[in-house]
Amino acid sequence: MGRLRFFLERTKTVRFVRFCLFLFLAVLLFAVLYWQVKPRQYELRLFDVAKETIRSPVTVEDKEATAQLKEEAAAKVADVYTLKKEYAENRVDLLSSLFAAIESVQKEAESDRAASGMAAKLEERLPPEWFAYLSAEEWQRLLSAAPSELKTAKEAALTAVHTAMSERISQNDLEAAREQAANEIEYAALPPALREPVAKLCRRAVIPNVVYDRTATEEKRRQAMDEVKPVKILQGQVIVEEGQFITSDIYRRLELVGLLESDRPSFTAAGLGMFVLLLLAPLMYYFRHEPTNEKLSLYTAVLTGMMAAMVLIRLLPSGSAVPVGYLVPAAFGPMLVRLLLGERLSVMTAIIGAVCGSLLFNEEMGAAGTMSVSLAVYLLAGGLAGTFGLPKELAKANIWRTGVLVAFVQTVSLLSLLLLKNGRYSLTEIGLMALMAAASSVFSVILTIGLLPVLEAAFGILSPLRLIELSNPNHPLLRKLLTEAPGTYHHSIMVANLAEAACEAIGANGLLARVACYYHDIGKTKRPRYFIENQMGGNPHDHLSPQLSKNIIIAHVADGVALLRRHRLPKEIIDIAEQHHGTTLLKYFYHKACEQSEWVSEAEFRYPGPKPQTKEAAVINIADSVEAAVRSLANPSPEKIEKVVRSIIADRLQDNQLNECDITLKELELVARSLCETLNGVFHSRIEYPEVQKEKVKHA
Repeated sequence: MGRLRFFLERTKTVRFVRFCLFLFLAVLLFAVLYWQVKPRQYELRLFDVAKETIRSPVTVEDKEATAQLKEEAAAKVADVYTLKKEYAENRVDLLSSLFAAIESVQKEAESDRAASGMAAKLEERLPPEWFAYLSAEEWQRLLSAAPSELKTAKEAALTAVHTAMSERISQNDLEAAREQAANEIEYAALPPALREPVAKLCRRAVIPNVVYDRTATEEKRRQAMDEVKPVKILQGQVIVEEGQFITSDIYRRLELVGLLESDRPSFTAAGLGMFVLLLLAPLMYYFRHEPTNEKLSLYTAVLTGMMAAMVLIRLLPSGSAVPVGYLVPAAFGPMLVRLLLGERLSVMTAIIGAVCGSLLFNEEMGAAGTMSVSLAVYLLAGGLAGTFGLPKELAKANIWRTGVLVAFVQTVSLLSLLLLKNGRYSLTEIGLMALMAAASSVFSVILTIGLLPVLEAAFGILSPLRLIELSNPNHPLLRKLLTEAPGTYHHSIMVANLAEAACEAIGANGLLARVACYYHDIGKTKRPRYFIENQMGGNPHDHLSPQLSKNIIIAHVADGVALLRRHRLPKEIIDIAEQHHGTTLLKYFYHKACEQSEWVSEAEFRYPGPKPQTKEAAVINIADSVEAAVRSLANPSPEKIEKVVRSIIADRLQDNQLNECDITLKELELVARSLCETLNGVFHSRIEYPEVQKEKVKHA
């Protein structure tokens, strides 16, 4: 411990050491988390037999399977055909033109009075394919028909074609539509000789009226492909069962999720490195203005202990229903930091512990690199309960009470998470998890109480718990002070009350000031009768020279420091005992010496110092003199008390006793007000009771 303290003392202001500490924390977190987040890879080949069930560590899209489903969806889409209504009009017009041509040939034959050659003239006016559709005899029948019969045939044919083509006619439906048109002619009022040729013309006139719409078809297929949901391999999804053959599809999916050994670079380490830097960024910001490395060194030790506890618990076997992560002592790190370094840093520690624990104890198969939200909430609840549950008046009993609070909070958070999941847990499993939550809090308290004195000794940290232990009146030094110098003991108690209230008024450590006051005059126990508060009869200084009296009075500081060091009291208390008089002048003996001789050096009658280096030492320096001065007043009133307080503070300023500490004039004003309030409460006026005349009892 001594070598560690020596090393820390020598390197507390070295900036490179701070860099090394942060680097150590980064490497520590990276090493602890990497083996959990590192993706596992298998050496497998096609048609091997899987030796274990393999699950996907990530959620990825199977683009090849998605593309195949899209192609199948597009293939199922039927071609889109568009109805062309103008086709019906065109065919009706074409058929109407045919009958018009027949009528025209008939009229020309009547005017020429020659019926021969009508078929030839008609052939010239009709398309070849139409003329070839009927035989010469059938054309002759139409040409020989009476105008009324031809008109009836025309109307029947146009109606039949229009009716047939008013419906959708595909290539497959063409024959049925033509038969429908021909059947319509069968019921027309036509001579039998005209029905057959007119029916044939109707069949010829009916054609498919729907055409393939490429644009609409492609749009419909595109919509069908868009409706296909991407095929995803979900995190934790079973890719291959134990004993199953590795088919080409399974092999492709294993390769897709990165479970096959390959030469492709893994970016997990880079991601974890950035994640660790993100975790440490608040700590770097918090410690950026710390003048020394002492607090960072202590925090590094606590965080290392937290990670070591997590790793040890991670090595324990875990059941599927009851994860071992619930045994993590989530509160011990934040509680230690709260006791040693403060509340803000303790909250950050709770967050770091929850995040790291949720990564380290994610028990789901194939879930490497992801956080267990439930466990993170559980660990964070325990850490914050340990942070805010510690009372201001710290003691070991209070730490155990905080452990009970942590157990309650962790149990409630665990049960609430189980209910949110709507899981089916047996009473045995729920009871076991609640027991693990209670065990976690017990581990936290044991580690906190066990490691606290070790860390205090190793890093020279004076925690509130240690201060409370030192304030126990049964401490050997305090019992020595009470029995050997009771006046000094009472004086120390009074100064402690004054200093604690004043320090709290300016935001300094009031508890440290109180405990330091208990021990600041412990050196007076060596020669208690030479100090006025312990004198019952005459003053021995009346028979001593001023120089000898001065030496005795000044020696109590060095004697006290030696006694405190012998009993291994913390450095902060020893420093205050050494600084509580600064380099002030023993005015009484100095003036007495000046009366006896003209050759007196003022420096000989000053305390050796050093001057107060902290706010607490400065306040005790003032409170020590104020208490003694006010106690010497005959009838202390608020006005007299305030005058004494302000004169002593002004004297300290004029004597440059407060030049080496960072107390401000505004804070000195607050100190003066606090001292006056406390002293007014102690030396308040009382009712003067009248004397009661007692009558003498005459005895018979």
